[in-house]
Amino acid sequence: MAAAVIPPAAAEDARAAMRGLKGQRDTSKAHWTEMDDRQRRDAARLVAAQSGLHIVSVGVPVPKRKQERARSKCLTALVYELHAFGIDQLYLEARESTLNARDITTVVAARRNMPKGTRFQADHIHGRDEPLLWVSDIVAGAVRAQRQGDERYTSLLGDVLFDFNVPTSC
Repeated sequence: MAAAVIPPAAAEDARAAMRGLKGQRDTSKAHWTEMDDRQRRDAARLVAAQSGLHIVSVGVPVPKRKQERARSKCLTALVYELHAFGIDQLYLEARESTLNARDITTVVAARRNMPKGTRFQADHIHGRDEPLLWVSDIVAGAVRAQRQGDERYTSLLGDVLFDFNVPTSC
């Protein structure tokens, strides 16, 4: 699970840059799994050129039958990391309504374990409506490739990437 932390002053420029990734492809958003190698390299370079930090919580292990449990653990860890960086708002890519509700339940539970009075909110947005979500998708894809032995993309991201393992107990 990845989060793109982009300063508000740089958000519109980052959105415009991400929209440029779609190019002539007939898709609603730029998506890592639909990109070829050249497009992935270009996307990683483009993300690296944007202001911000990209935080990735990597669940280990993530068995196919326990993906939602692993997602919950990664989301909890991500909420704590974002809070530590002074972030109090998280936008998640919308999924089906029951899965969105699970995400919100996870965030609420994580917030309960933070100091009293902590503000942290999560909302869902459709990926086609928010190009900044594409940044997270690209970063997550790059880290996944790295974990599978291909460091080409994470090497392009350099110092804007912070990733860590989350034990899932799955």
